[in-house]
Amino acid sequence: MNMFQEINAARKLLELPQHATMEEIKANYRALVQKWHPDRCEGDKERCQEMTARIIAAYRLINDYCRNYKFSFSKEEVSRYVSVEEWWFDRFGGSPLWGNDQKPKKP
Repeated sequence: MNMFQEINAARKLLELPQHATMEEIKANYRALVQKWHPDRCEGDKERCQEMTARIIAAYRLINDYCRNYKFSFSKEEVSRYVSVEEWWFDRFGGSPLWGNDQKPKKP
């Protein structure tokens, strides 16, 4: 199994969408560990222990991936996440046609 397949399998085990925040990753991990923890799990204790171990391993894999991920701070990448107001101002803010030459105020 290659790295993408391992991470994708871990993502699915943790019931994560393709795009998730660290908060979502942690929340899903905690919920699943509580659900499958052998002391709380109803049913086959061996299965519960196996699932708990798999969940912990999946979380560690995703956490390591996120910790070692190289973030891009290029202008192009950061620009992908600007607000709608900033996008409009960057394109038309100084235009007399719009009558507004000041950057929008942040809430």
